[in-house]
Amino acid sequence: MDKLSGKQARYLRGLGHHLQPIVMVGREEISDRLLASVEEALGIHELIKVKLQEGCLLDRREVASLLAEKTSSQVAQVLGKTILLYRASDQAKINLP
Repeated sequence: MDKLSGKQARYLRGLGHHLQPIVMVGREEISDRLLASVEEALGIHELIKVKLQEGCLLDRREVASLLAEKTSSQVAQVLGKTILLYRASDQAKINLP
């Protein structure tokens, strides 16, 4: 997938504003179980929030890029300890501008 344009990222940030975090990154950081959870959530929702908890020692931007790379998704936003990830599915629910 190509990198998100500024307009697309803005659109996704607007949609993601009201979402609750679905996946929590904790002390175990990036594990196979966490990646499976992110994959499942992206398959269902296309746009998800991931929250970094206190126990996570990795940098938030590093976590965002690792998750995006391993799940073939795009980072729409990193704000505080919250990451917004997007990956289009076969039955597109979100139509990007």
